[in-house]
Amino acid sequence: MRKYFLFLITALLLACSSSQQPQSSAGFVTIKGHDLILPNGEKLFIRGTNLGNWLNPEGYMFGFSRTNSAWMIDLLFKEAVGPDFTAEFWQQFKDNYVTKADIDFIAQQGANTIRLPFNYKLFTDEDYMGETTKWKEEGEKRKVEAYERIDSVVSWCKANNLYLILDMHDCPGGQTGDNIDDGHGYPWLFESERSQQLFCDIWREIADRYQKETTILGYELMNEPIAHYFANKDSLYTLLQPLYKKAVKAIREVDQNHIILLGGAHWNSFFWMLDDASYDDKLMYTCHRYGGPATKEAITHYIQFRDSVNRPMYMGEFGHNTDEWQRDFVNVLKEVNIGYTFWPYKKVDGSCMMGIRRPEGWDSIVVKYSETSRNTYQEWREARPDQAMFRRLLQAFADNCRFDRCQPQTDYIQTMGLASD
Repeated sequence: MRKYFLFLITALLLACSSSQQPQSSAGFVTIKGHDLILPNGEKLFIRGTNLGNWLNPEGYMFGFSRTNSAWMIDLLFKEAVGPDFTAEFWQQFKDNYVTKADIDFIAQQGANTIRLPFNYKLFTDEDYMGETTKWKEEGEKRKVEAYERIDSVVSWCKANNLYLILDMHDCPGGQTGDNIDDGHGYPWLFESERSQQLFCDIWREIADRYQKETTILGYELMNEPIAHYFANKDSLYTLLQPLYKKAVKAIREVDQNHIILLGGAHWNSFFWMLDDASYDDKLMYTCHRYGGPATKEAITHYIQFRDSVNRPMYMGEFGHNTDEWQRDFVNVLKEVNIGYTFWPYKKVDGSCMMGIRRPEGWDSIVVKYSETSRNTYQEWREARPDQAMFRRLLQAFADNCRFDRCQPQTDYIQTMGLASD
């Protein structure tokens, strides 16, 4: 009898212990020093592009300058043609902008990774890009279209042996303080407990859904936090790492498998405030760079930080430069073992992999209206173009976003160094 009880106690202890073990990392990309390691033990060097503008519209990718954030673009369209047609436009825009044909094309160029920027509003009941609010079976009011679209990209990437990085480009409250975070001109996220809790809750929910999905390489917590415009920027910088730790803890409650990517402050350029890499064994870092010399010396600070924490560094965004600069910088990144994804995949005109043609009249009507002063209702009324023409142009733009109507930018693609060595 005593032996039976000892056996029973031992079995219970083993069961409790196994239930507390981390999830298996089999099949997932892992980290070894500066390198990303594939499930077969080989090194993964990231090469790819960003699906910018799809789920986080930016004005310049439509040809706008003054109207430069998502909420401004949405308001512009609603002023011109009303909320119903604007909602219809956004649905067609999203349906056409990224499809299986786009992902197939990216893979055919030799890419192995895609970064997918998204706005946190896609996971709330806030109005965003014309989405309809749906009800889940348990009665929770959420927008499920975001998951449907991400699931589609995951399946298309899986079919092409591509990895996917999920990037919260626009965070609750705004993390940057400029147009790119779709916020209100200040990084309110770092001063709002409510926004921070929502930020962590959304990431926990995403991680819970994708915890077993090996096509997803990792979760990039936020894009380009804390711009340099603010007098209190130095104190804001010190708030970045504590929030990262809070979000990592939330993710690890449900997902022990995926890598978590952390960007530095000041356009993903400053890393001194991220001095602790000990709290998680699957952290990597992500930097950005536009312009400046295309030399190893110009990114010494990224290399030195990478070496100091002994974790991988990844160039999540760069581009919008000459072919010579891009080709030279790709060679530098390969030399110093920093993987990369170009920004962006698709936009109006060039400086991307796929150029969208502007419909005839786009500049003279839509772009012109976007640059017009519209600060009062009277100004709205006086500046509003012909609604029928504006609708036709929006419809034409949505149609021109389709893969088969875009123009591959051959010279640009050749600078990207995507083909495997």
